[in-house]
Amino acid sequence: MEADDLIRNDKVQAIIGPLTSAEAEYIAYLGNRTLTPILSLAPVSAALAPSLTPFFLHTAPIASSQAKLIAAILDMFKWRTASLIYEDSTYGAGITPELVYILQGYNTRVTDSLALPIDATESYLDTLLYHLKENSTRVFIVHMLPDLAARVFHRASVANMMSDGYVWIATAGIGSAVDSLGPDRFHDMQGVVTFRPYVPATDRVMNFTVRFKERFLLENSGIRDVPNPSVPLLWAYDTAWSLAAAINKYSVSSSTPGTGRTLLGAVLNTTFDGLAGRFRLVNGQLQLSTYEVVNIIGKSARTVGFWTPESGIFKNLKATNEKGIKQILWPGDLAIAPSGWSMSSTGRPLRIAVPSRLGFNQLVEVSYSLRTNTSFVTGYCIDVFDALVKNLPYPVAYQYVPSTIYSSYEELLSLVFEKKADVMVGDTTISMSRMNKVAFTMPFTDTGLSMIVVLKKDSSGSMWIFLQPLTSTLWITSLAFFFLTGFVVWAIEHRINPEFHGTPWQQFGIIFYFAFSTLVFSHKEKLESNLSRFVVIVWVFVVLILTSSYTASLTSMLTVQRLQPTVTSVQDLLRNGDRVGYQNGSIVKYWLEEMGFHKKDLLGYVEVEEYAEALQRGSGNGGVSAIVDEVPYLKIFLSKYCEGYTMVGPTYKLGGFGFAFPIGSPMAHDVSQAIMTPAVQQEMAWIERKWFGDPGACESKSGGINSFRLSFSNFGGLFLITGMTSGLALLISLSIFVYQERDKLRAALSRTRSMSLQRLHTWLERLGSTEHTKSTINHQEADRRV
Repeated sequence: MEADDLIRNDKVQAIIGPLTSAEAEYIAYLGNRTLTPILSLAPVSAALAPSLTPFFLHTAPIASSQAKLIAAILDMFKWRTASLIYEDSTYGAGITPELVYILQGYNTRVTDSLALPIDATESYLDTLLYHLKENSTRVFIVHMLPDLAARVFHRASVANMMSDGYVWIATAGIGSAVDSLGPDRFHDMQGVVTFRPYVPATDRVMNFTVRFKERFLLENSGIRDVPNPSVPLLWAYDTAWSLAAAINKYSVSSSTPGTGRTLLGAVLNTTFDGLAGRFRLVNGQLQLSTYEVVNIIGKSARTVGFWTPESGIFKNLKATNEKGIKQILWPGDLAIAPSGWSMSSTGRPLRIAVPSRLGFNQLVEVSYSLRTNTSFVTGYCIDVFDALVKNLPYPVAYQYVPSTIYSSYEELLSLVFEKKADVMVGDTTISMSRMNKVAFTMPFTDTGLSMIVVLKKDSSGSMWIFLQPLTSTLWITSLAFFFLTGFVVWAIEHRINPEFHGTPWQQFGIIFYFAFSTLVFSHKEKLESNLSRFVVIVWVFVVLILTSSYTASLTSMLTVQRLQPTVTSVQDLLRNGDRVGYQNGSIVKYWLEEMGFHKKDLLGYVEVEEYAEALQRGSGNGGVSAIVDEVPYLKIFLSKYCEGYTMVGPTYKLGGFGFAFPIGSPMAHDVSQAIMTPAVQQEMAWIERKWFGDPGACESKSGGINSFRLSFSNFGGLFLITGMTSGLALLISLSIFVYQERDKLRAALSRTRSMSLQRLHTWLERLGSTEHTKSTINHQEADRRV
């Protein structure tokens, strides 16, 4: 009513001053209707968009702009959960949607979002704080105006929630007014981290502070300690300055036509360096680029860092590349950052639910001592969990609580969901339905579904088994080098050695015969050139290694090939109508039914020995043709029954084993991170060998034909050596030929200057000529006669 009266009766051209959200929202629409600019510092909601209220100018930073800063602080200290306590008003609720959205990008959750009435009583606050204290989250974000915040911190101090292990982060609504807080309020906020818009300590600000205190003392003579002007007070001063500067610069007066629109445009175009920093409005909103992060210690607030949207958090304004934050003293005068959560408000050890099961005791086993009336838990899953907890960045006290043998896995997961147990450790398969109840770590075992079948003797054999020791690539490469070696020897010898003479077909046959006769070292041709002898020596060495390896591989195949799996795929089982075994109580039965198996063809078993017995009987004698289960269980089976069985078929992807935590527990994230560390991976591999044995031992016993096949990669070095030797010998031989026949070649080429093809023909004629051989023979005959 006062605003409406100012506009209608006093004919004001602008209004400064709505300080509450409710006032600002009403007056914003009033200014919009009367074309009167409204300059407000009040916290506002996103509903006051510039497109809906163009005459409303917000000259204080919007609260939701702090969401990225809060997320950056939580991420810096690896806090993955937080509770939000906010004022039940337009100002308080305005930050919630933006904060939740931003935190999702940092893998951080708001576990509690509690709205406080502005007039909340001490009893109400105590009840709310007790509720928060019972939860595991120890990081609290407080978003409210200073008066309500002071009461919250006082009751938190009474509840001993301003002590070791707690983290309190207050938004700029509190941080901006921290310099004006009284000593009693500072006492209740020790260790709180808050932030405020950065205001440079310029000479103008210092001068204004002196003048402000002098004037304040004149008007309030009974007050001795005058606080420094708060940041909102500086914004208010800059707001009034911006309006005055706009009127002067653009000569706006009450007689100016369209005064409201003209004044609005003048203020929007006004920029200057104010007391609180650069004053600039974009879409009717004050733009703020830098926040100051402060830590409340003793009777003051100490600056520990700065934040900008572009650079994130850094220690010094003069060195924005120096990331991080200065030392913070947390509640309880702790210099080390708290973990941010606690599984128990009473400090008791974590209750670890462990399933009691029959069979597959290598994974988890519960044993009891009648003498001491105590229980013990052992197994692969237990050792892995112990190793992971040992590698967490904080100590965790826990105790294993074995279940009764009649408790199902779903019942144990329900205990975690209802927070009657803190964790479930065991061979718990991750599934979509279970993820709706609990938070799983990442899998710590091989993920997948496969099957075990019996190996049978195969007496049929193959008439082409002699080809299988070498891969097709190695066969082709070997043949090519046989031909290459024969050709190189012929090219070197045919001009000087009569044994390599004859018709073209005879010479072609010599090339093949000589090359392949090296397989049994039966080549009878006498070699005249040392070059060809060198080539043959290297090639015979290669042939020796090839034939020896071939013989060894073929011998292994003839021995191992007699064992073949009875079934090779799930499709074979479905086609033959065979029975299939699975583990009782597992989700494998659901998967088998989805694959198309009938319930009557599915038989459930409990122990490893039952698996072996059912497989030996076979599908036609009351047993099964295959056992389908998750890979870890099959590894346990093969570690005990290696010979006579094998794992076949494709591996169907499943979730694998994971540890179950309550939804929202930050420990699930920390354990998942620990699983990925190299040191833990090595320890987990050692634990797996301890409980399951050497995973490669059984594979070496039941390996198929492919494990004995030889490929080109096994002999690539040998082929490289013989290829280079042959090429080098051929090159030297050609060089000698050209040098010896240079005169004859020059004369022959002089007669065929017309065409290149004729020149080539001449070269080949000289190369294939046996005159040199005949001459050599004539000389030898003459010597013999002499």
